Amino acid sequence: MNPLYVEVLGYLAATLTTVAFVPQAWLTWKTRSAHGVSLGMYSVFICGIVMWMIYGLLIAAWPVVIANIITLLLASFILIMKIRFG
Repeated sequence: MNPLYVEVLGYLAATLTTVAFVPQAWLTWKTRSAHGVSLGMYSVFICGIVMWMIYGLLIAAWPVVIANIITLLLASFILIMKIRFG
């Protein structure tokens, strides 16, 4: 398979899975409520994101690295809002 197609697929998948967190972050910010957000789930999820980011760095997979940096920011924002607003 053409390496360019593989790279594009990686960036597309990374974009979709990262953008999936935007509605939750926006709703949490807009309502100032994170009542339905699981503290445990986001805590474990953030640990997983950091590991994926490190993995991506180790194998130089930039779609993985970039997506996980952005997802880490979004998930951390939601976690902070959960801690702050419950």
